[in-house]
Amino acid sequence: MKLAQTATTLHIIHFGILYGFQWACLIHHLSARPGGPPKLHITGIDFPQPGFHPAERVEQTGRRLETYCKRFNVQFEYTAIAKKWETIEPDELKIDRDEVLVVNCLFRLGNVPDETVLVNNPRDIVLNLVQRIKPDMFIHGVVNGMYNAPFFVARFREALFHFSSMFNMFEATIPREDGDRVMLEKEIYGRDIMNVIACEGPGRVERPESYKQWQIRTLRAGFKQLPLNQDLVKLVRSLVKVHYHKDFVVDKDGNWMLQGWKGRILYALSCWKPIED
Repeated sequence: MKLAQTATTLHIIHFGILYGFQWACLIHHLSARPGGPPKLHITGIDFPQPGFHPAERVEQTGRRLETYCKRFNVQFEYTAIAKKWETIEPDELKIDRDEVLVVNCLFRLGNVPDETVLVNNPRDIVLNLVQRIKPDMFIHGVVNGMYNAPFFVARFREALFHFSSMFNMFEATIPREDGDRVMLEKEIYGRDIMNVIACEGPGRVERPESYKQWQIRTLRAGFKQLPLNQDLVKLVRSLVKVHYHKDFVVDKDGNWMLQGWKGRILYALSCWKPIED
């Protein structure tokens, strides 16, 4: 919102868009911008789905967002890309140099293979692509997990620590018979756990790293980290303190905002900008 205060076009390139639900709030806020909303262009990127329609889900996301934009009179354009992220070329992203450009990736770069799977590291290729297109901001959120070790015992132990915190959080905040909790535990986290401990090579897609490891990767790719908006951090902390369970954690380390449970950091968020050549 701060970047788009005077923009005529806001282009968001979203790696790992899934269903796009997180953009409803932004669309609503943009519609109320003094002087009217900018044109919103979202490029939704995700991994291809198996079957005859690999782009079906990402295209459905675009149609859903288009309907929402019409409701709030926000001019909208959508580009759907369903392919391996490391194979994307800049010209596929339809970038206009007169637009405000934001790249967003929340918690999904850990699903991109790393150097232990392929010699030409896809994670670095994706970060280099983002660096080349020179966005005004790169929003980078990561699962702070250490269960990407090549050795099974170490991986199992770290996965146990991480997911025990998640399940302990559910136990403290959601009734056991709650249908959404059952769905999360079985269909989302249960599937992730199975992938971590039962799959190797390209079949293991859950490969998170700590935010400190991502810090090194992102700096190496030619980015500088932007300072946190202290007012937003204070707002988040106050909301959590007033409305959430006492064991939720919101902290910061350098320019990372950290989120966790009972002292274990589960997620980290930060903002970056490419270093100019």
